Amino acid sequence: MGLDEESDSQMPFLDPNYVSSSSSQSSKLVLKRTGNEWTALAHIITAVIGSGVLSLAWSMAQLGWIAGPLTMLVFACVSLTSVFLLCNCYKSPDPETGPDRNGCYLDAVQKILGKRNASFCGIAVRINFIKLAIVYTITSASSIQAIQKSNCYHDQGHKATCGYESTRYMVIFGLIQVIVSQIPDFPNMKWLSVVAAVMSFTYSIIGSALGLAKVIENGEIKGSITGLPSSTAAEKVWLVAQALGNIAFAFPFSLIFLEVQDTLKAPPPEKITMKKVSVMASSVTTFFYLCCGGFGYAAFGNSTPGNLLTGFGFYEPYWLVDFANACVILHLVGGYQVFSQPIFAEVERWFTRKFPDSKFVHENHTLKPLSMLPFRLNFMRLFFRTAYVAIMTGVAVLFPYFNQVVGVSGAITFWPIVVYFPVEMYLTQKRIESWKSKAIAFRVFTMVCLVVTLYAFVGSIRGVIVARFG
Repeated sequence: MGLDEESDSQMPFLDPNYVSSSSSQSSKLVLKRTGNEWTALAHIITAVIGSGVLSLAWSMAQLGWIAGPLTMLVFACVSLTSVFLLCNCYKSPDPETGPDRNGCYLDAVQKILGKRNASFCGIAVRINFIKLAIVYTITSASSIQAIQKSNCYHDQGHKATCGYESTRYMVIFGLIQVIVSQIPDFPNMKWLSVVAAVMSFTYSIIGSALGLAKVIENGEIKGSITGLPSSTAAEKVWLVAQALGNIAFAFPFSLIFLEVQDTLKAPPPEKITMKKVSVMASSVTTFFYLCCGGFGYAAFGNSTPGNLLTGFGFYEPYWLVDFANACVILHLVGGYQVFSQPIFAEVERWFTRKFPDSKFVHENHTLKPLSMLPFRLNFMRLFFRTAYVAIMTGVAVLFPYFNQVVGVSGAITFWPIVVYFPVEMYLTQKRIESWKSKAIAFRVFTMVCLVVTLYAFVGSIRGVIVARFG
């Protein structure tokens, strides 16, 4: 996490010995890049494996035993193609010798494609931050609700009526974010990346293990070749679109790629190392996702829940279900801040420039009860960050539909960030003319991905509308 999908220095899980780089060799900053292929692999896997894994069993159920795994492999290949292209964008104007380095995705777009494309990319990046705040609010509330239900079912039996309203939990999560957002440099704390990695792996492994245990308990592998049956062919088409959006949400790591590459020591050349790391990372995450999705679908078949840990296919051991959901919550509390801080920083810089003499904007206040801590209250920061969290929470309350919202989130930025900009930057860097066969092949690839992404986006939007107003 922490990209330009998590901008410049907002990547707390990167090598602590790395000093954020300027994109020019003329920079006077001393750069110390000490990363290697193993640290890069850790960074990518930490960033990729997250709450999106919880929806993959449901996605597999919509697609069936043939199309489901194949679709995941296709998305993995598209993501891998994207980062292979990005390998050539770390240095510019020449991809081999530079001399300029592009330490983040948005820098590369601006240097290679110009300000107009960078403006479009900036919009996509900001949408990415916002969508993640909404998804994380919904997912965290679902996990809090699931803990309550799990304890209720354990105490009162599996057939008990254990209903809990999710709105209050979204508000609680929002209040936590309001408080945490006031802590200076929270997303840059070194322990945050460790906690995020441990939590994401823990709940993903628990979900897979519970699915496998359920398959063994059932004594059969459930599911079918065609997936979950629907009342009409049209409904099946729309559910497949949502499934594609959910898978698109889980796979990409293009936005963090150049930031990770910027931590690597050379020799060997950063590009060579990152290609090797990309293959390893894609292999590990794809295998992991196939296990999570496959075991979940095999365990529940047509009854596969939208969220593997909160849909209550698993009742026992209730404490393990509770623990897994607690890991989700802890992961997303930190993740929310990592993805929100770049927006906070950008808006607050604008206020600082716009109102240079305003005490409301610039003055920090020490609270006596917290005088021993490095905490200073700034009224503008308090007002803006509280308002931002409140708006994100409000949207989540209005549309608390996990799979539909995840589908929209996956589709809305997948094409520009994973496909369009990497392809255009590669063609520009390599100076490949538009009539060449390679350029034509990449244009066809771009258009096919656009059609699939639009299909997933429209289907997921329809799903949100039907869930809200249907």
